Amino acid sequence: MISEATKARFAKEVAKYPAEQKQSAVMACLSIVQQEQGWVSPESEKEIADYLEMAPMAVHEVTTFYNMYNQQPVGKYKLAVCTNLPCQLRDGGKALQFLEEKLGIHAGETTADGQFTLQQCECLGACADAPVMLVNDRTMCSYMSVERLTALVDGLKSAEGK
Repeated sequence: MISEATKARFAKEVAKYPAEQKQSAVMACLSIVQQEQGWVSPESEKEIADYLEMAPMAVHEVTTFYNMYNQQPVGKYKLAVCTNLPCQLRDGGKALQFLEEKLGIHAGETTADGQFTLQQCECLGACADAPVMLVNDRTMCSYMSVERLTALVDGLKSAEGK
C-alpha cells in the first residue's frame, strides 16, 4: 500500500511536467516506491498507474524494461556487476564468478541471510574503469579486482556487526 507521504513525493515529481503529461513521472514514481519498499510489487505498479491515470500494463512495461527496478525483494546489498563486452574483456565475468563463489549464490539470487543479492547488468557507462559494479543502484565501484571485491564484501559484512 502506498502511503500518503509517498503520494506527496509523487506529487512533487508530477509537478515538474505539464498537467497533460503527468505520466512522464512514471520512472520517478517507480524509483520512489523502490527507495521506500526495496522493490516494486505488482500492487505498487497498479497504484502508480491509478495515481498517474495510465494503464497498469504501461507501468509494468517500464518496470520490466529497465533493470534498475527490482521486481522481487532483494537483499540489503544489491550488487550488480557489469557483464557487457568492455567489462568482459577486462575481467567482468571473472568478477561476477568470484562474487558467486564468495557469496555462495548465483547471479539473480539472494543469500540465505537476506544480506546480498547478486545480479549481472548491462553497461554502466564506465568502460574505462572496468570491471565495474553498482551497489544498491547508487554507488559505482570501479576497477573491481578480486582484492577490491573481497574488501567490499567483507566491509559490508562487518558493517552489519556494528
